[in-house]
Parts: sequence; C-alpha cells; structure tokens
Amino acid sequence: MTDLIDELQWRGLIAQTTGLDELREAFDAGPVTYYCGFDPTAPSLHHGHLVQLVLMRHLQRAGHCPIALVGGATGMIGDPRTVGERTLNPKEVVAEWTERLRAQIEPFLSFEGTNAARMVNNLDWTADLSAIDLLRDIGKHFRLGTMLAKDTVARRLASDEGISFTEFSYSLLQANDFRELRRRYGCMLQTGGNDQWGNLIAGVDLIRKADGGSVHVLTTPLITKSDGTKFGKSEGGAVWLAPDMLSPYQFFQFWLNTEDADVVHYLKVFTFLTRERIGELAEEAEARPWARSAQRELAREVTTLVHGASAAADVERASRALFGNDDLRGLDAGVLGDAVSHLDGGTASVGETSMVDLLLATGLEQGRSAARRTIASGGAYLNNSKIDDEDALVRPEDILPGGVLLVRKGRRTLAVARVTHPD
Repeated sequence: MTDLIDELQWRGLIAQTTGLDELREAFDAGPVTYYCGFDPTAPSLHHGHLVQLVLMRHLQRAGHCPIALVGGATGMIGDPRTVGERTLNPKEVVAEWTERLRAQIEPFLSFEGTNAARMVNNLDWTADLSAIDLLRDIGKHFRLGTMLAKDTVARRLASDEGISFTEFSYSLLQANDFRELRRRYGCMLQTGGNDQWGNLIAGVDLIRKADGGSVHVLTTPLITKSDGTKFGKSEGGAVWLAPDMLSPYQFFQFWLNTEDADVVHYLKVFTFLTRERIGELAEEAEARPWARSAQRELAREVTTLVHGASAAADVERASRALFGNDDLRGLDAGVLGDAVSHLDGGTASVGETSMVDLLLATGLEQGRSAARRTIASGGAYLNNSKIDDEDALVRPEDILPGGVLLVRKGRRTLAVARVTHPD
C-alpha cells in the first residue's frame, strides 16, 4: 500500500507541514484525529473548499478520524482578506448558511464505523466566551509582533483602509478552535489552504504555550493554472458547489473546459482515480488531445463527487446531446434548461415562425439572404436535425422539454428559441 504522505505528495496536496517526518510517524502510529474548518461567509462552498474536502476524504479512507468544523462563530467575523474589510452578516444569515455548508460537507465523509466523522460548530464553545476570558486565557499567549507580521495583516495595515480590530482578532478564535478540539476529542492535526498557514500555526503555538501540547498542521497548495493565473472562475463567476448557485451542467462544463496543460494535475488533486488510470489518461491526452478524454473523465468524476452519480450522468448526456451525440427529447426539462441557459436566443411561435425567421430570431444570422444560404448549404440544424426547407414552420412536435428549440449553425454555434405560443 502506498504511504499516505507519498500519495498526498504525488497528488500535489501538500504545501507545508509542521514536520513531514513527524506527521508520517503520527499517521503510521495509529488513527490521527484531524480537522478542517469552513466559515459560512457565503451560502455555498466553492472549488477552494473542494480541495480541503478531498484531502479530508483521503485521510479518512486511510483510517484517520475527521472533524468537520463549520464556523458559526468565526463566520460572523470572517478571515481577513488581502483587500477590503468584510461585511458582517446578520446572525440569522450566518446560522442559515451554517446549515447549508453542513449539508454540503456531509456527503464527502463517512459518519459510520470506527473512524466515523464528526461535525461540529465552534459557536458551541465560543458563544459563552467572555471578553475577559478571551483576553486572559487566549490573548495573553499571542505576541503583537507576530500577528502584525502576517502577510494579510501587513498588507491591510499598509492600505488606506487599514484593518479593524475585529478582523485582526480572528486568528485568536481559530487558534482556540484547535485547542478546544484537542481538549474535547484529542484532535492532533489541522488542515487548510496554504494561505491559512499563519492562522494554523497560531493554533499550534497556543496549544504549546497554554497546554504544553504538540500538534501538527498540513496545508494544501493554492491551485493555479499552468500559466500561473488564478484557477476557479466559471462564466457565471465563482465555481460554487451548491446547485442553486451553479447548476450541475455549468459545473460539469467548467471541468470539461480544462486546458490540456492542466488536466492531469487536476485529475490528481480533485479525483480519487488511481495512479494507473491517471497515467492512462495522461497518455491518451498526449496522443489524442482532440478527443479530450481526460477532461471528460475529470468532469464526470468531480461532478459525481459533488452532485452525485445521477446528476453527473444527466449533465454528461445533456452535454453530448447539445451537439447531436444523444437524444435531446429524452432529457429532463430542468437538465435541458440548465444546459441551454447560457446560450443566446430569441422567441418562436408554432405555425408562424419559419426556419429563416428562426435563424434571425436566435441571432445565428443577421439577414434573410444569409439565412437562406446557410440552410441551402446544409449548415443549419433544428434540434440536431438538418433543416432542408427554409419555409417550413415550427411545429408542436419540434418543441423540446421546457418549451425550447435548439438551433445550431455549423458544428459548434448554438442558440435557443423559447416557444411563446405552443399548441
């Protein structure tokens, strides 16, 4: 069996640790209780959190004991950003988002067996923490020079806006979470993104100074593209994990559009495919890049991980169907609606809109002569069937689930028409 540390390194999931050899020894000695925190500063987790969830799953599959912390307390403040003060959300909003995040995290972990996962909320031990207790029992172990030296804090202090005492104090609360979880559950490891290193180390220092204990930290690298640019923006913005903020179809398409230079790296980081399978996909991508087999498997695996196998199968089928490789009529109206929601389009009426009108209404052609030429040359399609008669009118049987028509020019240019007066 591959050593756990070696496996995580091969997958690109380790950036920094408090000591790689010591952590390896701890893993080899027996089950390690570890935790990762997720703050409800938005109503959904995103692709960055996905890296942490994947890491947590790797560790649990190796026999270790996960604690997923949703920060009902720290979420009311928010970790300082490099630019600009966070808006403090109302308590009831934070409570609602806390429950949403709990529901998103749960499918990634197993809550049964000898190393069953545990879900906690730091509001349980922070709500009754008085200001005096915070300052006496926690604050006295922090040195101002160390806190001021943190990169994010230093940047904010150098800015015109500065940083509030509220955000400046965030690291005290996160450090106390680690101490509390060690005291309650024997937690010995905290994981997080590499941009969290300072906050994670604050917990290590607090436990050492306040309790005389020794614990570990492991961070994951910040994921970037091969060209060094930021990873993780869909056409609609952030790559959210919640289906009501980014549809499963759009989520699938994001991964499907991965660049060739990045796909093998993302397969290692975001999937649980074996080394052998990833090696096969790497060879396939090198030999036949136009087939995009690696991207398709990446999209399928990550969508299954986040949204489930059924949703992944539906959206993959929709992806194929849009370009004539599957039956459009067999798609669920909701799935088809998500698949065409990003397309330009117009409206059409049954028995009134001709094929020429359809190309004009959807913006695929700008003039009637051009539309007739496209149809005559065999380059126009309605619901993936070639349009032969430019004067043919839209029929009731042309309408797809959800009251739409899919119109295509050539091989790749798609548009959608919504039927306004179906029979």
